[in-house]
Amino acid sequence: MRELVFALEYAPGTNAVADILADNPEAKIRSLSCHVTPENLWRVDHVTGGQGALDELAETVADAEYYTDCLARRDCEADWETQVLDRTDDALVLYSYWSRTPSCTSIPHLAIDHFGDGLIFQTTWAGRRYEWRIIAPRETAYREFREAIETEIDETTGVSFVRVGDAERAVSDDDGDSTLTPEQDAAVRAAVEHGYYQTPREIETYELAEKLGVPGSTLSYRLRRAEAKLADAYVTDHSP
Repeated sequence: MRELVFALEYAPGTNAVADILADNPEAKIRSLSCHVTPENLWRVDHVTGGQGALDELAETVADAEYYTDCLARRDCEADWETQVLDRTDDALVLYSYWSRTPSCTSIPHLAIDHFGDGLIFQTTWAGRRYEWRIIAPRETAYREFREAIETEIDETTGVSFVRVGDAERAVSDDDGDSTLTPEQDAAVRAAVEHGYYQTPREIETYELAEKLGVPGSTLSYRLRRAEAKLADAYVTDHSP
């Protein structure tokens, strides 16, 4: 199996989703599944973040005048819809469906145009960086595909190609990164310093959030994500 990893970089003000993610560093969109035919595209995405970011993203993807994965630099009149399948305090599950038009294309459509069927897609969107990983079942030449992407995107969107070669790891729904983000690290250190983990607690979540200058929902989300990563790392390191 061969893989191609590349990333789109959106300039400020050119993509509403990228702007929201850039303003909320703890938020991330990761694909759970992505399927494409020559005429259609449908996908399910898992969105994590604070309540404010999730509210903005849910409203934006429902009301946007363009489909997120459309690369066209004009109104292509595509038939699309995005629905919220599930919602919790710190996560969204989105379902999207899109019918392709003659003037509208996407990265998955360009991929099957150049590589054929049997492809696997993984995406991770954090901040202004929208990273794609495409797994092809056979030896594939990528130069024409790369040129096609560069032709479709406009001057407000950059593209960088990270890796081309043999697939290095199995496809997974999680990025497997146990390292805390800077925001999570700061939240955990502040929680320990101010006695958040003492019994009884010396400070409540809303009080700690005020000290850090962040919304309570954002701090709560950062602590839960950090705790989950630390617990996974502990179990992995101390497996019998």
